[in-house]
Amino acid sequence: MSTTALLTEITALPPELRQEVEDFVAFLRAKKQRTVGLKEREFGYAKGKVRLTKDFDEPLDEFNEYM
Repeated sequence: MSTTALLTEITALPPELRQEVEDFVAFLRAKKQRTVGLKEREFGYAKGKVRLTKDFDEPLDEFNEYM
């Protein structure tokens, strides 16, 4: 379908359906932007999702011969 034919079809729609077409176009643009590049990372996003044991900093017995 050519651009002109598509525009003619959209123009012939009632206003509420034209709004749906507009919303869908905005959705497609947002979807395309998400797949094109990485979004900016948010600091602290994973806070509270990783837990370390209390003995995390204690020396490991397996490495005694290297120390």
